[in-house]
Amino acid sequence: MIMIDLLKKYNYISFTLAFIGLPILLFALGDFPPRTFLKNAISLVTLLAFSLILGQFFLSRTNNLTKNIHKFKNVIALHKAIGYFVVGVFFLHPFLIILPRYFEAGPDPLDSFIKMITTFESLGVILGLIAWSLMLIIGLTALFREKLGISYKGWRVFHGVLSLAFVIIATWHSVDLGRHTNITISLFFIIMATLGSLLLVKLYIVSNKKKELTDVK
Repeated sequence: MIMIDLLKKYNYISFTLAFIGLPILLFALGDFPPRTFLKNAISLVTLLAFSLILGQFFLSRTNNLTKNIHKFKNVIALHKAIGYFVVGVFFLHPFLIILPRYFEAGPDPLDSFIKMITTFESLGVILGLIAWSLMLIIGLTALFREKLGISYKGWRVFHGVLSLAFVIIATWHSVDLGRHTNITISLFFIIMATLGSLLLVKLYIVSNKKKELTDVK
């Protein structure tokens, strides 16, 4: 029992260090151009929100260690809390980008916002709009899951596929535009997104194949 409690403690600590502490450290050490406190704060919150999204892959059924040492209801509660937080941050993300312009001289913030979301020549913007739409669908379907009329297993697969698509596109978006990232942070996102995606694929493909083999036997 004491060993399980220690594993739980260190599991939470390692998660916090990997998906909160490390991004803060990388951002603090990053060679970014001088920016205002507001812009830095928005960038840091955005980075942490996306890092926590990647951490969600490791805070679910995909991670055997998490699944085996924590009560599933506690894992789900934390998974939901983080999920709703990051959905809120990314729902506001397009507006937070132009927020500092209200305190600066230059183009009208509303005009800048409209131009930003209609600049379809930019791959990064297109990817961002797709990722934003996927994120909204993920958040709404999670919030109203019981009203969708599908089984929990079916919804879980649907949720996993959408989350995988979102992470791939959002990672590409962040690396392409680089507004809040540098090479080191981009590599961190790519590595974590790849590991998380592999865990999800393992859960839904490998596990299903094992189940099919068991059913045949």
